[in-house]
Amino acid sequence: MKTSDFDYHLPEQLIAQNPTDRRDMSRFMHVDVKNQSFSHLHFSDIINVLRPNDVLVVNNTKVIPARLYGIKRDTQAKVELLILKLQGQQAQCMVKKAKVVKVGTIIEFQHPDLKAECIEVQEDGLRLFKFISDRPILEMLYLVGTMPLPPYIKNSQATMDRYQTVYAKNEGSSAAPTAGLHFTPQLIETLKDKGITFVELTLHIGLGTFKPVEVDDVSHHKMHSESYYISEESADIISKAKANNQRIIAVGTTSARTLESVMQKHGKIRQDEGDTDIFITPGYQFKAIDGLITNFHLPKSTLMMMVTALGGYDLLMKAYQEAVRLEYRFFSFGDSMFIDLG
Repeated sequence: MKTSDFDYHLPEQLIAQNPTDRRDMSRFMHVDVKNQSFSHLHFSDIINVLRPNDVLVVNNTKVIPARLYGIKRDTQAKVELLILKLQGQQAQCMVKKAKVVKVGTIIEFQHPDLKAECIEVQEDGLRLFKFISDRPILEMLYLVGTMPLPPYIKNSQATMDRYQTVYAKNEGSSAAPTAGLHFTPQLIETLKDKGITFVELTLHIGLGTFKPVEVDDVSHHKMHSESYYISEESADIISKAKANNQRIIAVGTTSARTLESVMQKHGKIRQDEGDTDIFITPGYQFKAIDGLITNFHLPKSTLMMMVTALGGYDLLMKAYQEAVRLEYRFFSFGDSMFIDLG
């Protein structure tokens, strides 16, 4: 398929710049794949859509202050870094105007106790840095870094905690798993009281999730890898639920990609950790999930390709046209959709 097949017209005013006042009061489109129909609700109404014994799989990754502004030591030129993967003192970063950053370049930041040295030049404007500090690197990021809001959010008044899910705990993402932003602690407890199980896994969101597709032929797009982890306890709950024919519903594309990656790798859901570069497009046969809670995604993105693979190309493109017509709010701080396979 062509990248242009996943395009749609989106008026700029529908790109949400701020979250709703209450997380669970965002609008919510229920896409019923079996009956080829849509219904329009609020997210709090999800309790009437989900069934007892459904299993919701959430991504508990936590966004770190991954955007850093510094200067090159030798020229005093300004440099902007976005941390994509942080492992110990080393970080893979996307660099604005990356050509000026070569191996050996030293970046200095506002705090004198943090510096970064470029130790490897990678493709697509990526660089590998070694951070230099006497203090833990994460601690320093909270002192000098900023929350990495996406570039289409230009004038947000949102606080840092509003760009985190209420269950975020494992630090390491450069973007939020936005499908989970609609849940409140109270809603989670209400759903649990109905008999719905919540299971956690971790996928640290980096370039693989939001890198634009820059080729005409979808099959030529290269996904970047992201790190994931699923515990033995979570894997056992999901495996037993599948054996009992309970529905496994991924909260967000990152949860879905993790589950599908593990299933593809092992033929079942089991404890696992590693990196995934799975790229899901129409024609893919889902093996792990029975539904997906997700936001409305950018035109021509890998996420558009994934949701059309799950719900069917024609139905999902109609759903997006309907969302535009009814002026849903789009992207990270926008409204929500449940692709329900029945």
